[in-house]
Amino acid sequence: MAVYLSSKTQQQQRGWRAVTAGILVCMTALLGNLIPSIAQATGQQTEVQLTPLLLAVPSAPIPFTGSDGRTHLVYELQLTNFTSSEATVQRVDILGDDQTLVTLDEAAIATRLQPFGVRTSTAVMAPGLGSLLFVHVNLPLGTTPPQRLTHRVTAHFANAPPGFDEVTVSGGKTLPLQRKPVIIGPPLAGERYIAADSCCDSTRHMRAALPVNGHVRLAQRFAVDWEQADAQHRIYAGPKETLRSYTIYGKEALAVADARVVSVLDGLPEQVPGQFPANIPIAEADGNSVVLDLGDGNFALYAHLQPGSLRVKAGDQVVRGQVLGLVGNTGNSIAPHLHFHVMDGPSPLDSNGLPYEIDSFVVTGRTPGTEAFDEAEANGTPLAIMPQVPALGVTNALPMDQSLIRFSR
Repeated sequence: MAVYLSSKTQQQQRGWRAVTAGILVCMTALLGNLIPSIAQATGQQTEVQLTPLLLAVPSAPIPFTGSDGRTHLVYELQLTNFTSSEATVQRVDILGDDQTLVTLDEAAIATRLQPFGVRTSTAVMAPGLGSLLFVHVNLPLGTTPPQRLTHRVTAHFANAPPGFDEVTVSGGKTLPLQRKPVIIGPPLAGERYIAADSCCDSTRHMRAALPVNGHVRLAQRFAVDWEQADAQHRIYAGPKETLRSYTIYGKEALAVADARVVSVLDGLPEQVPGQFPANIPIAEADGNSVVLDLGDGNFALYAHLQPGSLRVKAGDQVVRGQVLGLVGNTGNSIAPHLHFHVMDGPSPLDSNGLPYEIDSFVVTGRTPGTEAFDEAEANGTPLAIMPQVPALGVTNALPMDQSLIRFSR
């Protein structure tokens, strides 16, 4: 890491560098600690650089193609405020091969930076605590993914002495993985499916970081809640509390590849639509579910299936397009839907989400966004679908958030 300060600050730092070995440099207002000066065996002073913000990337991103035709990078930048002062993150530059790819100002940061264990965002970091910045790099069409990512973060420290209150730190170097996303078939068949809470700037899945078995895991990083609209673009028609009012209820969940069944959970009851269930054990959050081993370290989760509808058991070999079960509303679910994601391990929680690409589908439209979708799901009102004219045939891509999709079996 390197720290860049104002010219006034640089003058003050030169004073620090003149301090001889064994003398302690005190900057308690900023760091709340005594920082020892370091001397080499020859007696020559080693340069000390203060890094009050520590930057790291826990999981290197994997480039993938979205249904918009662009290459995307999605990952988290971990920031730790290693001071006794409140810090406001004012600017973040994301660089690929030393070229600026994305710049976030304070307003954008305030929508993407979340303190550890909190699901609300803020640009302000408390003393001595850490946060995750949820990063999305959307590369221009035809752009080659960078070989190296680095980050430059500017923050204001409320209680620092004059000249030390604004600091720019560089770090968080990471190398995007050269691994290719797994290419799969569709998890459903039919039309007017909505890719709800999908990539790349939605919050419910992509920011669901959890502390699991001593690690921070984000299994749902690329999850989709597949819902379905009827011919009038309604999520349901009829009583809201009735499962069969929902267009997607009872649709067949299909194997996305020839695969081995790793685990099956069945027998959990349906939930009443329109309200989140209370006191769901974490082991039952996915409801009735199936996990498939797709090979090469890729595992697929199908969640919230109907009780008694599962047609496979652990150890079975399945073929692409085979029916695994029927879409339901079990586990931690507010309405019938198919939750689907790909992860790097067999556990739906103790794993990290991986990008994947569906080999063939058609984009027929798009909803106005998550807020409009939530309103339609809550009230049974039609969605104002913006049609895609002509319909867009897509190959080997991840469906973008709020896309209206047609799948062939």
